[in-house]
Amino acid sequence: MTTFKEIRGTAIQSVSSDPTNPEVGQIWYNNTIGVLKGYQLVADAWAAGGNLATARRALWGAGTQTAGLAFGGYIGPTISAATEEYGGSTWTSGGNLSTSRYHLAGTGTQTAGLAFGGMGSGGIKQSSTEEYDGTSWAGGGSLGTASYVLSGGGVQTAAFEFGGSTPVPAVTNATEEYDGSAWTAGGNYPSVITGAGGCGILTAGLGCGGYDPGGASDITAEYNGTAWTAVSDTLYAVNGGFATGTQTEAILSGGSPPPVSALSQTYNGTSWTASANLAVARYTPGGSSLSGTAALSFGGGGGAGQTPEGNNTATEEFTGAFLSTKKITTS
Repeated sequence: MTTFKEIRGTAIQSVSSDPTNPEVGQIWYNNTIGVLKGYQLVADAWAAGGNLATARRALWGAGTQTAGLAFGGYIGPTISAATEEYGGSTWTSGGNLSTSRYHLAGTGTQTAGLAFGGMGSGGIKQSSTEEYDGTSWAGGGSLGTASYVLSGGGVQTAAFEFGGSTPVPAVTNATEEYDGSAWTAGGNYPSVITGAGGCGILTAGLGCGGYDPGGASDITAEYNGTAWTAVSDTLYAVNGGFATGTQTEAILSGGSPPPVSALSQTYNGTSWTASANLAVARYTPGGSSLSGTAALSFGGGGGAGQTPEGNNTATEEFTGAFLSTKKITTS
């Protein structure tokens, strides 16, 4: 039988306390408590969270995994103004948007959220912006150009939006920046795009996927507050997924490659890597916007548990890969 020493080049150490800076794959015997332990990488995973009260797709989200925000969306045939707040296990009702809308975008936190653009009643593309204070929405500065199926990121007082479908032209690569009161023009995205994922902050933003004139897109681009730079493509083209996190630590999940997808992929600032799949395939879901290692995905169209209109209430919580000390047993 091959021994551990022959495999690793060293014997298992017997120590009185766990090492403070173990290496991945290191094994030791803690003789104080009589336990064999090892240091290993725990894979990323999605786990079920509490369901939304209202099934909907083409909504948007903001916040964190323990303080999330969901707003707007399409119920079928109703356009939603509903806001829900997530506390880490359940959703509760928040203040409604002033304007019902779907295929909108937004960003921020549960107590300082931002919603902009989208499609309203009567097929009217929206330019209005709304700001959330944790209780109610109030009007902010309007977009320079009304748009829906757009994307964006940032915080309530320093946000960006890009792409989308506008009255003229039909699809745009324009970017606008928000300072808490007004939108101004920013640098153009590398391609005209709709349905892209967007996250990060104004000076370190990320755009990925979406739909360009050639079909579903695999473009990834980074924003520095002035200009976009195309970087490593996503692993596969995806339209209508949701991105959350930062420019150097993000996750893109769901969408419609086609068919409706449960796939996820993570970005480390250089390249994309396949990640754990969602339990529920979904397109145009909402999600938290601030973390790429502790994220949310909720609602969306398609997948198990959907309503007759094709929407679902499912919420899933993402935990990124992490290193952990584990007890080693024979089972």
